[in-house]
Amino acid sequence: MRVLFAGNPDIAVPSLESLYDSSHEVVGILTNPETKAGRGLRTNSTPVAQAALRLWGDSVPVLTFETLKSEARAAVSAILPDILVSFAYGRIFGPRFMELFPKGGINVHPSLLPRWRGSSPIPHAIMFMDKETGISIQTIAPEMDTGELLNTHRIPLTGRETSASLSHLCAQLAGPMVVEVLDEIENGIAESRPQLGEPTYCRKITKKDGHIDWHRTSREIDARIRAFDPWPGSFAFLRDMRLCILEAEPFDDFDPMSKAGYVTNPSPGTIIAVVMQKGIIIRTGDGYIAVKRLQMATRKAVGFQEFACGARDIIGAVLH
Repeated sequence: MRVLFAGNPDIAVPSLESLYDSSHEVVGILTNPETKAGRGLRTNSTPVAQAALRLWGDSVPVLTFETLKSEARAAVSAILPDILVSFAYGRIFGPRFMELFPKGGINVHPSLLPRWRGSSPIPHAIMFMDKETGISIQTIAPEMDTGELLNTHRIPLTGRETSASLSHLCAQLAGPMVVEVLDEIENGIAESRPQLGEPTYCRKITKKDGHIDWHRTSREIDARIRAFDPWPGSFAFLRDMRLCILEAEPFDDFDPMSKAGYVTNPSPGTIIAVVMQKGIIIRTGDGYIAVKRLQMATRKAVGFQEFACGARDIIGAVLH
């Protein structure tokens, strides 16, 4: 089949690569326009656009429209696609746009729909400490993530995943699933089923979500640190200096009385101790968390031992 692939970030690239190696013909790429970022405001294309150039050179058009109105529809119509494959494109496809695809469209969503409909399912699954997540391939419907399911893959969660590691896993698993679903549609054997269960929805994650609330439980803080890795990152303030918390884990069986000079009646956010092989121990709203890697503003990321050696009098200091 002739495929228009729509997507933007790194997580979508392996699916595009799987289509390159399949019997289906990618006739166009739909992705966001170039952006300017960094020093000197360098122009950057999306990871999907970069992958398309690497795979096909100039032989496959890369379409970068701000909106999917008449100009975009005319460009898509000209390449005569059979089907739309979308993965993290981030925009709603209207009915007039979908009329361009005789075989309709499919969307890859890294969750077990109807749980975590929306734009940030991976960090939400981690943040809410789900026991499992997965990948759903659904038909594209007028309302976001409400299409019928064509294929699902369940992923058990260990409780140590980060958004980075889970995104990488989902990306690798999704590619073969996309090709399998397209093969089934082409051969007329695809079977769809409705989503079952009560839907849950993602909210948009912002930079301020990374500011750690030490009144939460140790497990909640740990989950949020992992959910916000790599973006927006987790941080607190130590003596008015921004401190990024890069890696941590709950340490609820820590006994502060076992350490000489322990802090009595500590408030949440108080640094209690530095424990070899564990980390910098911080009091939370319920339990303790051991910070293993961290980074002070303008400095390099370091392990907790190096940080503790270089920081003065941190025992008893309170993170805000």
